[in-house]
Amino acid sequence: MAQVTVTLDANLAIDAMMLSGTKNPQDAVELILRDYLARGRRTETRTGEATDGHRLEEGRPAAQEG
Repeated sequence: MAQVTVTLDANLAIDAMMLSGTKNPQDAVELILRDYLARGRRTETRTGEATDGHRLEEGRPAAQEG
């Protein structure tokens, strides 16, 4: 598996470790990213594909004034 190295603010890494219950920053970031991606997939499953957003705007009736 390919690895990516990133630089993070130390306080941000510590906060992430505390919230995620991990013992090192790498595990915290990996866990948080996995959770973020899973949430995105669940949202897409419930609402449709991310590229389907244009469907929400088309066909909307114009707002009535007056």
